[in-house]
Amino acid sequence: MPVTNKQRRDRIEQFIRENRYADLHTLSSTFDISLSTVRRVLNDLESEGIVRRHHGGASLVEDDAPGGYDFILSDDTRADEKHALAEEIAGRIEPGMTVMLDGGTTTYAVARLLTNKRIIVVTNSLPIAALFNEVSACETVVTGGTLYNRLGVLYGPTCENSLAELHADLAVLGCAGVTAEGIWNSNAMIASYQRRMVAACSLTCFAADASKLGKRALTLATPFKAGMALVTTAAPEKPVERALTNAGGELSVISLKARRARNGAEGPGA
Repeated sequence: MPVTNKQRRDRIEQFIRENRYADLHTLSSTFDISLSTVRRVLNDLESEGIVRRHHGGASLVEDDAPGGYDFILSDDTRADEKHALAEEIAGRIEPGMTVMLDGGTTTYAVARLLTNKRIIVVTNSLPIAALFNEVSACETVVTGGTLYNRLGVLYGPTCENSLAELHADLAVLGCAGVTAEGIWNSNAMIASYQRRMVAACSLTCFAADASKLGKRALTLATPFKAGMALVTTAAPEKPVERALTNAGGELSVISLKARRARNGAEGPGA
């Protein structure tokens, strides 16, 4: 018996309620329907306030807890800094490179600037994987692992074992804090897979807006190392700068004032 539109809609809604997030291609293959049909159903569910559409998928609205760190959503917190960090890091990535990306608002902003580059992307972030899955220029490798629903990332032994077997030219990672001791994260599971990513890559870029400087979090993800770049929007304290450079790392400080002036000069009427 053919499936009615209501039955299809109800099944997709149930799938998203059970999984909290789903990308377009997963829904298409699971229910044997076209991408355009998936988009129409998601649009209907969004209009009813059940899901929130994202690049390449949708998440359950009930998961949008106040104060939560849902990096798939539009996030205006320090937006100028995140965009500046994303532009700087994306500019370091050339076609043909293999790049590891973890989850986070800034990392997702970097990913959006890479969709036209012919690169190989390795990620444990489902929203980032969904974004690249729709871009033919990029090959995407997704680690296995246990899903951490609030952040949409895969973690745990399966994820880390997968990373241990891979190599990339560059890792782009976020953080919760930066001190002279190194890079901190507020989640021990995330810190653990970030260590694997650092070990698997020739170079690592940690993106940190000014609020992260001088701040400790729950877990020290990694001390500073050679081949590590800290890309930030404010000059860190001297002990942090010394520790980074003594370890053979690189400090890149972006001037937001200069960036705003440059963008203004490139605007209409320039």
